[in-house]
Parts: sequence; C-alpha cells; structure tokens
Amino acid sequence: MKIIAGLGNPGKKYDGTKHNTGFMALDHYLQENNLSLEREKFEGKYTKQKIAGADVILLEPQTFMNDSGRSVAQFARFFKVDPQDILIIHDDMDMPLGKIRIRANGKSGGHNGIKSIIRDLGTNDFNRLKIGIRHPNNVTEASVVSWVLSQFNTEQKTLMDEAFTTASEVITDFIAGKNSQYLMNKYN
Repeated sequence: MKIIAGLGNPGKKYDGTKHNTGFMALDHYLQENNLSLEREKFEGKYTKQKIAGADVILLEPQTFMNDSGRSVAQFARFFKVDPQDILIIHDDMDMPLGKIRIRANGKSGGHNGIKSIIRDLGTNDFNRLKIGIRHPNNVTEASVVSWVLSQFNTEQKTLMDEAFTTASEVITDFIAGKNSQYLMNKYN
C-alpha cells in the first residue's frame, strides 16, 4: 500500500494559489488517469485504487496546510502504510519556479505542512516531491504570505504545467515501486 498526498489549503479561496501546488500536481495526475477523489475520511478527500498492481491511496488533506499531518498520519495508521511508502507533494519557495526535486527524508526546510507531517507521523523518513514556487522579490513575512497565497500568472502557469507533467511521471514511477534513489537520479 502506498499513499500519495498533495498538500494545499481547502476551499475556493485558495484554488490555484502557489501554496496549493501539491493539490494542483495531484489533480493533474488524477485528470491524466481519469480518476477523482470521490471519498472523504480522516479529514481528507481521497481515492483508493489498484494501479499497476499496487494498492494506492491518492489524498488531499482538507485540514489547512499547517495541520496536514493529522490527515496523512490517520491514513498511514489506519491502512498500515510504512512512512517509506508515502510520497508528499508540496510547494518549495527555495527552488526556482517549476523546478522539481525528490527527497527521501530530511527536515522540513521551514515548510509548515512538512513540519506537521513529521510531527504527526513521528518520523521524517518519508518521500517528498518538491515543486519550486521561488521566493517573492521583497522578502518580509507579509510578502511571503501574500506570495504563497497568490495565483500563478500566465507565464508561471506554463512553467507549472510542465512541472505537473513531470510530477505525474514521478507519481507513476513511485507507484511502480521505483525507490527514492532511482527517482532522485532520474528527476533531480
């Protein structure tokens, strides 16, 4: 069993914002594969599918970003999923817009959603698919909040669509059982 969770904030107000990059990447994969998140449980929208012979939960926590761990940990405990079989998709301000990076484990890098998952899973030993949204030009706390909650412009959307296509390939390889080292070598 594997869990693939895209992070974001629930509600129309946050649709298409940079902080919802994880939701958008997972939505891209779902759309490509004619799937939808038709069920709700443990504060998340999800679907459980058999894909390429593997049981997979595709999840979007409906807690706010900073509490994403509550939903992810409940799914992991209920379905008895090892942390190494979890892939979290999220935005990363420390990377250029649209750049993709895979990590097998590590610290939160200041990302509150990842902090929450580390806290609630009790480990940092899970996989991350980070998608760059870059820093705003003038870095203050207010500008950072404003940046992550702003929409992508047309040029940025083009870069992000390319990133989401690559993210779908990463998801496909993860489901097929490719290990984190293989994923890092191929996509980083």
